[in-house]
Amino acid sequence: MATTTLKLIKRTSPGNNNINLKWPERYFSIIAGVKLGFSGIKNLFRKPFLGILKMGTGGYLLNRGITGHCEVYSQIDKLTAEAININIHSSFIVNKPRMEVYKFWRNLDNLPLFMNHLERVDIIDNEHSHWIVKIPTGVTTISWNTEIAHDIPGELIGWSSMPGSVIDNAWKVSFSDTEDGKATIVDITIRYRQPAGSLCSMLSHIFNPTFKNMVAMDIQNFKQYMDAEDEVVVIVEE
Repeated sequence: MATTTLKLIKRTSPGNNNINLKWPERYFSIIAGVKLGFSGIKNLFRKPFLGILKMGTGGYLLNRGITGHCEVYSQIDKLTAEAININIHSSFIVNKPRMEVYKFWRNLDNLPLFMNHLERVDIIDNEHSHWIVKIPTGVTTISWNTEIAHDIPGELIGWSSMPGSVIDNAWKVSFSDTEDGKATIVDITIRYRQPAGSLCSMLSHIFNPTFKNMVAMDIQNFKQYMDAEDEVVVIVEE
């Protein structure tokens, strides 16, 4: 008598092994993809190249958000993108008294006046603030809270993002008199570190030169508001 052997085969849900994005990043991809796609359609006839570029990028972001799969991450054999570190140092002279320049910087909600990448800074209390930043191409905004870590009136102010922020960043701005005591030397150090696994990290791989130049230009715009001398030295290191 013939016998029949039954084998039980355990099946996994199709495509699950290809998912390498977490839901927060997938949501961000979908939103950014839709916005960038519509922006590309609006620019298609007025600026064809830019329109096609935006539509292509938007389609890619929308697809990665819906499927939960990022081919870039797969190619580098990681579930997350590598973090990016950007360090910016700038030093220049402002033709204003040191305390006046310090007070301008101490009111962090003044910064969007000359930093174009900042949409606004909302003051929460004397030490905490909420920052809203426009990312390159104007796709969307990101935000985080900061805390003032150092504050020496007339000499130094330093602040950093709170733990868990989308972009880990820290600023230090120091003030000193020139030799003749008639102007102020402003020394700025900025550190940006974008966490692995965020859409912002992926976008910065694409728009990294734009991002660095954007921050550097924002610092130079400070001349227009505080009457700085012509020469401004900005050093950007990755």
